[in-house]
Amino acid sequence: MSTPGQIEAPPEADRAAGAPHPRDAAALFGQHKAEAAFLDAFNSGRQHHAWLLTGPRGVGKATLAWRIAKFLLATPEGAGDALFTPPAPSSLDIPADHPVARHIHALSEPRLFLLRRPWDARTSRLKTVITVDETRKLAPFFGLSAVAGGRRVVIVDAADEMHPSAANALLKMLEEPPPGATLLLVSHQPSRLLPTIRSRCRKLALATLTPDDMARALAQAGTETADSTGLTELAAGSVGEAVALVQQDGLALYAEILSLAATLPAMHRSLATSLAQSAGGRGAEARFDLTLTLTDRLMARLARCGATGAAPPAILPEETALLTRLAPDMAAGRAWADLGADLTARARRGRAVNLDPAALILDMWLRIGSTAQTLPL
Repeated sequence: MSTPGQIEAPPEADRAAGAPHPRDAAALFGQHKAEAAFLDAFNSGRQHHAWLLTGPRGVGKATLAWRIAKFLLATPEGAGDALFTPPAPSSLDIPADHPVARHIHALSEPRLFLLRRPWDARTSRLKTVITVDETRKLAPFFGLSAVAGGRRVVIVDAADEMHPSAANALLKMLEEPPPGATLLLVSHQPSRLLPTIRSRCRKLALATLTPDDMARALAQAGTETADSTGLTELAAGSVGEAVALVQQDGLALYAEILSLAATLPAMHRSLATSLAQSAGGRGAEARFDLTLTLTDRLMARLARCGATGAAPPAILPEETALLTRLAPDMAAGRAWADLGADLTARARRGRAVNLDPAALILDMWLRIGSTAQTLPL
């Protein structure tokens, strides 16, 4: 919180709410293969000029990008050359007290350019896209940093958020990269990028986290939980989503949703009403969104159970029996998949036009109850 007379810094577009910025992460968990792939390319002299870091949101893509940036800017020229005599680097780790690490923490490293959604002082909001004007700043950045020579690094977070004009401007840089430049593109949905951008990047795919890695990542983020296994499954292996779930008590809300689902096919109307009212009150926008997200997750897990004939790893102990009862076969799985395809989207559209949120939640669960009654449970 700012003190009187102090101007509060605007929010950063590439920072998850309630979590440290990725540039300040001391370690990256669960992404050993991706780190090893980059180091192998670096040490063999096959360092690519552009890397596309992909994977689900919140698994460490931005953290890896910042680790690579620190490593490249702190590692002396010549390291990574197969003919270079000192031992090749075996880790991306750079000490926190290294000058490059300190400069990057303060966003004062002149050889690093961060391309992200900018703050709009006129509207006092972050812009919804990475603008072409921001992307055009790369030209003077490379012009100035070329005077000093050496490596230069650009982090684009997230590349999915580029305006089409910004994407085309970046493409020109990828087609004719300046000497010594490395571009690191963070992408949650690479299919949204121009095929020509994807084709000019080497891909680094990051995996979802295991429960052990999740527990360590949450501890580093200052978020503790007693159930990293259930939280990992509920967050689909994304530490970013897990942080948000812990802050909003997501496991407890999912337990409420399971309790309501357990009354199907004869849905307990009072439980449904209670859930709807808790997500529809004044100031409950976050709980409304989370209720939709977790209901959607339940639909997906029911569909998966029916399609595969086996329940996925349980989020809560009572979930396995519930999933196998409500989705005993492929036909049931298909019914839940069809329902889930537009169930929460319909509620979100209703909220966008200011329909009563409690009524939207209740209507959603009435549709779930109607579907359950059509199944041979």
